[in-house]
Amino acid sequence: MLNKVKNDYISWIAITGAILLLLEVSFFNEGLIFSLLASGAMIYFGRSLMPKKSGKLLFWGGIFFFLSSVFSMMTFRFFLLAVLIYLAYQFAQSKKKPEFITPILQEPEIEKKKELIIEKPPLFKNRLFGPQETPSHVYEWNDVNIQTGVGDSVIDLSLTVLPKGETVVFIRKMIGNVKIFVPYDLEVTVRHSAVAGSAEVFEHQEGRVLNQSLFLQTPGYDEAEQKVKIFTSMVIGNIEVKRI
Repeated sequence: MLNKVKNDYISWIAITGAILLLLEVSFFNEGLIFSLLASGAMIYFGRSLMPKKSGKLLFWGGIFFFLSSVFSMMTFRFFLLAVLIYLAYQFAQSKKKPEFITPILQEPEIEKKKELIIEKPPLFKNRLFGPQETPSHVYEWNDVNIQTGVGDSVIDLSLTVLPKGETVVFIRKMIGNVKIFVPYDLEVTVRHSAVAGSAEVFEHQEGRVLNQSLFLQTPGYDEAEQKVKIFTSMVIGNIEVKRI
């Protein structure tokens, strides 16, 4: 239940941000898209140059310009004003019509047997900044489903035992690269989308991906008993899938 509420909250934030960006570009600031892409590029290249001093300056400069662009949006200011007015209205209503809570007494019911749930630690966690990769030794596999801000992700499938059937890798990120190493006997399908970057899946190469979606699949995927499905979505970054 908590995960569903959290996912709905994140979805509403993303939808609200997209609407504010569309209104801002349409009516107030047509150059906002360039500012956001430029600050995103500064963050990406600054992160790749760290820990050099030039990389840190570029990275934090990109963060500063990105936040400056967001806070300077006229629609963002209207949105904050609307939130404050709504909170003030709710507070005033609560004072006029206080809520009375009446306890309801019920006979205790026979305790139902709780269903046993096993919680397994995920391989990756949602992070705003920083790279992540699978262990360099043999490890237990769990399907990957993450969303990150800035950073690279590396997954080596040759150091684990995959279950029979379809294995899923789902990665969403703002800026960064994704590298996935796949055993030779494993069938693969890749669905990748990006605003800017490149893609290399085995022998297939896309030197430039600009606001595109790619769907690539090995010939024996549908009939294979053991296979992996890879979903990646990013604003700026590259994807690389190699045999190992």
